[in-house]
Amino acid sequence: MKKYFFYPILILTLAHCTSKNKTVNNQINTDIVTTDSNQAVKGFFPITSFLKGQLIILDSLPITLMHTITINKKTDTSWLKKQEIRPLLQPFIADEITATNMAPFFTETKFKDETINTITYTYRPTNTLPDSIALRHWDMYINPETGSIQKIYLVKEKIENNKTYTFQLIWQTNKWAKITTLLKNKNGQNEVAKEEKITWAFTEQ
Repeated sequence: MKKYFFYPILILTLAHCTSKNKTVNNQINTDIVTTDSNQAVKGFFPITSFLKGQLIILDSLPITLMHTITINKKTDTSWLKKQEIRPLLQPFIADEITATNMAPFFTETKFKDETINTITYTYRPTNTLPDSIALRHWDMYINPETGSIQKIYLVKEKIENNKTYTFQLIWQTNKWAKITTLLKNKNGQNEVAKEEKITWAFTEQ
């Protein structure tokens, strides 16, 4: 299937992030660079806007999505209309991720992994998060040669009816998205309650 590329402005935005990582050796760079508060404000990429942009690209494609759901080890597959993906992603795009609202609560670290040829940006809580923030963690994987986003990983948590749910999103750019719902059992361990995968590129999975 024909590949689609990002808006040029996204690539230009990320170009400065990759320029510092051009000189690397043949091993994984294990040096973690932690930003201070001012750097974090400048460096936080607007992940939510990127995901919404991906949905706009999806709207423009003449395709039907494949929707695979796994519950209790039973898997069902069906076709999904493009407009039906938005309610599935709503928990992950409802709260904007920007430098303005997230930099006070999260710290950005980055490293280049030669084994998978990516620059990984990781965002973790600086301190205990307020109840108003459901987001717990997110990662962004950048192609160091093109500056484009290869993958997004988001984790959110919600307590409902005295049960703790963890929601994980993996967004493989221009290819597929996977949503995993975890439920904490009485022993405090997370168990997979449901897995959903939405696919729109059926080559190079």
